Amino acid sequence: MKVLHKTAISAAAVALLSGVATTAVFAADAPAPEVSPIAANVTVTSSYAYRGLTQSNYRPAIQGGFDYAHESGFYIGNWNSSISWISDGYIGTTRPVSAPVEMDFYAGYKKELIGEGFATDVGVLQYYYPVTSLPNSSASTVTVTANPTTRQVSGVSPQTTEIYAAQNFTAGPVTGFAKVSYALTNLFGIYNSKGALYPDLTANYDTGMYGITLNGHVGYQYVPNNYTVSTANATTNGIGAGTYNLSYFDWKLGLTKDFGGGLSATAYYVGTNISKVGDTYTYTTSNGGSAGKGTGIVALTKTF
Repeated sequence: MKVLHKTAISAAAVALLSGVATTAVFAADAPAPEVSPIAANVTVTSSYAYRGLTQSNYRPAIQGGFDYAHESGFYIGNWNSSISWISDGYIGTTRPVSAPVEMDFYAGYKKELIGEGFATDVGVLQYYYPVTSLPNSSASTVTVTANPTTRQVSGVSPQTTEIYAAQNFTAGPVTGFAKVSYALTNLFGIYNSKGALYPDLTANYDTGMYGITLNGHVGYQYVPNNYTVSTANATTNGIGAGTYNLSYFDWKLGLTKDFGGGLSATAYYVGTNISKVGDTYTYTTSNGGSAGKGTGIVALTKTF
């Protein structure tokens, strides 16, 4: 679930393409290097977290995608990552589920309508998961409110469609964007979660030293429905009895190092304030641990 609001060509790629050396003799006549409207990227990361929640059970992931940006402002792209959170939710059940990949497809329009450095961005994003053997959520053996703590345990499809609007900003060495995402469908397999809202703010500060940029992010995942688990269901499922609030804040702090040539590395700390009912987290991993615990992540990205 890649952070989208960026130019189709990364800053590192633009620097690479525009940094072709020319001698002073030919500088006046040399044509400006042409930037391709197509960019691709591949990333290896120590863990994959999205909106603060682990998507890979705190294990490494490989990711990659491409973007096409037209000069009119229209863009389209695809991004993919290895995941385990869907299949993890069915470990130990009589019907194992396979869903090893997340595939994001997005399209939108981005233009500097306010002024230079202030791009307005609107679009739609489809999170697609090739899932096999997902149980039917209407089956008599599935009780949606019995265990809300694993996002897909009820058998609800994880396929999610969101629309978004963002405003990018630039202020000297500081860049970033404010964004709001709205779920037109259930959100990542959470039962009855249509209308979920995610406002977030990202800011980056170019230190001007050694190609290092400081990164900060905060967001709030609002989920419109809470779940109350009865004592009987809690005893049956081995979880806490009470009301589960599935809304939460997430944050990220870190830095990015640009090595040039389209190669960059990131190191950051991500966390959430997901709540607990008794000893049970509102979002859990396959072993009952927190899916939103604070963790450090490092990643290496190559942009082409």
